[in-house]
Amino acid sequence: MSLLKLYIDKEVADSPEVVSIKSRLNLPSETVQDAREVFELVSSAEDPVKKGKEILFLTQNKGPFIRPCPGTRYYTCCDYKILHIGTFCTMDCSYCILQSYFHPPVLQYFVNHDDLLSELDRLFQKKSVRRVGTGEFTDSMIWERWTDLSSLLVPKFAGQSSAVLELKTKTIAIKGLKNLDHNRKTIVSWSLNTNGIISNEERHTTSLSERLKAAAKCESWGYPLAFHFDPMIIYEGCEEDYRQVVIKLFSTVSPENIVWISLGTFRFMPSLKQVVQKRFPDSKIIYGEFISGLDNKMRYFKPLRIDLYQKMASWIKEAAPNVLVYFCMEDDEVWEKSLGFIPSDRGGLPLMLDKSAMRHCGLDST
Repeated sequence: MSLLKLYIDKEVADSPEVVSIKSRLNLPSETVQDAREVFELVSSAEDPVKKGKEILFLTQNKGPFIRPCPGTRYYTCCDYKILHIGTFCTMDCSYCILQSYFHPPVLQYFVNHDDLLSELDRLFQKKSVRRVGTGEFTDSMIWERWTDLSSLLVPKFAGQSSAVLELKTKTIAIKGLKNLDHNRKTIVSWSLNTNGIISNEERHTTSLSERLKAAAKCESWGYPLAFHFDPMIIYEGCEEDYRQVVIKLFSTVSPENIVWISLGTFRFMPSLKQVVQKRFPDSKIIYGEFISGLDNKMRYFKPLRIDLYQKMASWIKEAAPNVLVYFCMEDDEVWEKSLGFIPSDRGGLPLMLDKSAMRHCGLDST
């Protein structure tokens, strides 16, 4: 989706980051006295989600940049740390939780990078393994066209050995990564899905082939990789489609360079259903066999999830027996029946992921 206008918080109007972004975007811009002006503009639109993707609001993050992943105690969480660089996304996936998570949904980019770097310095001083990602409330790489964010973060992480940065994306905006000193402390990861789901449910994203070609390029530049099959959508014939994605994945990149692969099926807050019905009237993804989970999100019936997980795990393990496969937000029963163990058998999911990061990225163990 194309940006149409730039809004700038008056408190950051003269910052070097804002000046640089304005010069790259070359869009009509307006300085606002209060962020509420932008929020009201978006919320009053006929389609707030669409409107929120057409404007960019440059402002500052007045809260913490580093936050815990918003997991739930009912399901196994990976203990991820979020680096809160901005919110929302220019791509338009039917299943995207951000459509109903943000009220209103505004594409914001935080430019107070001195505060961000100071928080990272404090995190690095703790000297224990940390996994940090920028792709929880936005796509990590949509900002590459307008900002120097990767050239700020990647060398920053390269200069220490207690944390790893994961850049998660559906884009192929990797050009800026090529000549950076990364020291294998940045993992570049892609969200993968079947060709049908990408074509029908992931508007304004890149194709599966393009994503995998970009991953192969990053591997050639020395970056470790990760992949996320999340959300997997259950539909007639989906098993064979997902099997073909796995085959294509391992014919494109080396299993030895993959730090982890996550699996997760489609789950959504009940409020998302009306958004999908209105914005994606041809989509069928919300009409599957769902039940309300312990976190009050709608989830596929557990036997359906386990059946698909078992097959996916077996296909991955056949091609890459040593790659760490894990579930995003599932309980012990799903782990046991799908993978044959539960995380506590191996010290817990955070430790499993930390060990893989240490092995692939050269992190210190203390």
